[in-house]
Amino acid sequence: MANNASARKRIRQNERRRLRNASRLSRMRTFIKNVEKAILSGDKAAAAEALRAAQPEMQRAAGKGVIARNTVSRKLSRLSARIKSLAAA
Repeated sequence: MANNASARKRIRQNERRRLRNASRLSRMRTFIKNVEKAILSGDKAAAAEALRAAQPEMQRAAGKGVIARNTVSRKLSRLSARIKSLAAA
């Protein structure tokens, strides 16, 4: 275990960051689930609106380093492609 002050402080900081990152990741996943639900319901307008709400949350998670930028780009691309295909179907 930590035996000096700086190591104890580092443990406290890491725990705070872990909790903050977990919260950000959970929030992002919730927004993605809302988009998924709207897509499954078949309502293109609701799905597009849910994606508009999810996009800044996903970008924020990437900016804070919780998730990789390319991962966010890939997820946004796939979700928008699925929304676009709702009109064709």
